[in-house]
Amino acid sequence: MTQSNAMKVAGQSADDVTIRPFHVNFADPDLALLRRRISETTWPERETVTDTSQGVQLATMQQLAHYWATEYDWRKIEAKLNALPQFVTEIDGLDIHFIHVRSKHEGALPLIVTHGWPGSIIEQLKIIGPLTNPTAYEGNAVDAFDLVIPSLPGHGFSGKPTAPGWHPGRIAEAWTTLMQRLGYTKYVAQGGDWGNAISELMALQEPPGLLGIHTNMAATVPANISKALAYHEAPPAGLTAEERNAWDQLNLFYNKGVGYALEMSNRPQTLYGIADSPIGLAAWMIDHDDSSEKLIARVFAGQSEGLTRDDILDNVTLYWLTNTAISSARLYWDATQVSTGGGFFDVRGVQIPVAVSAFADEIYQAPKSWAEKAYPKLIYYNKIAKGTHFAAWEQPEAFCAELRAAFRPLRQQV
Repeated sequence: MTQSNAMKVAGQSADDVTIRPFHVNFADPDLALLRRRISETTWPERETVTDTSQGVQLATMQQLAHYWATEYDWRKIEAKLNALPQFVTEIDGLDIHFIHVRSKHEGALPLIVTHGWPGSIIEQLKIIGPLTNPTAYEGNAVDAFDLVIPSLPGHGFSGKPTAPGWHPGRIAEAWTTLMQRLGYTKYVAQGGDWGNAISELMALQEPPGLLGIHTNMAATVPANISKALAYHEAPPAGLTAEERNAWDQLNLFYNKGVGYALEMSNRPQTLYGIADSPIGLAAWMIDHDDSSEKLIARVFAGQSEGLTRDDILDNVTLYWLTNTAISSARLYWDATQVSTGGGFFDVRGVQIPVAVSAFADEIYQAPKSWAEKAYPKLIYYNKIAKGTHFAAWEQPEAFCAELRAAFRPLRQQV
């Protein structure tokens, strides 16, 4: 990988505020080695059940492996990335990589969008055109955004922390520095997964210029619900149909799907296997939540979905080529070392304007009743009938429509 003017000068102490161009170019031997490692995978026997209750099924992984080793072409996504304006700048001693696309439309609203795990900037590529140039996508110029899409520390092309402490609150502060360095005095933030946690912590820090946030994975779970889930109690009485649906989704996730997060929170360094095996890495990343895993399985079984085989492997291959399996996992560990305002889905007490898009197959579809209590300045709420944890990636058209509608009330402040 080459990084044009992107290497930190040895011995630097204070941040270099320079914004440096970034270019991606992995060597052919790196790609050849990946294909060979996939082909040399030692496979276990198939699962002893007919469903996914034991994890990602052998058939799915072998379908993925065959395509990855014989047909997948990393150079296509590399070219897409290099066609975008990418940069690196040092913040708090760490190189932060980001995509920065300014709209041609006057009055565009600056927006910083943050990915999560097991995501990356790959998740946001489909929304760049529609949000920055809406008139080319049957939209209106008044809904244009300037987009800033950073890679989380330890993820993708950002630097890998060499000491503890890069927790979500510190990342939130770094994002504020980034927006200021880019010259934005008023802006909004968006995120799902870790991106939501970081956006909400930005909101709690209340930096000058942050007008509001949008989330596609809201943190709205009431304290009594969170307690009942944690102690495997029965659901509280009196839940509405929407609230009971959210309970059922959360209960499934906490009982069947949260194992990856527990391991990365407690012992991320132990995960040498996913740094050494591309198939191990892919399976670990796919087994994130029930709905997303099943969607990905359908894709590799040949069905048409919002994601393609290339979409999925672009993201996994990025993790592999950058060797960020463990450095990204450490974010979970770092987050446990400080208070981030409660559990991942617990109410944090955000007081600035918040917009919520609740996709049907997210880890849980936040009920409007919970969102109204969690966010006193809720400016927008909408339920979307289709979409998983990776909404921007899987349902980009709906996602872009959500962001345009969600942030319209705040544009007059820019």
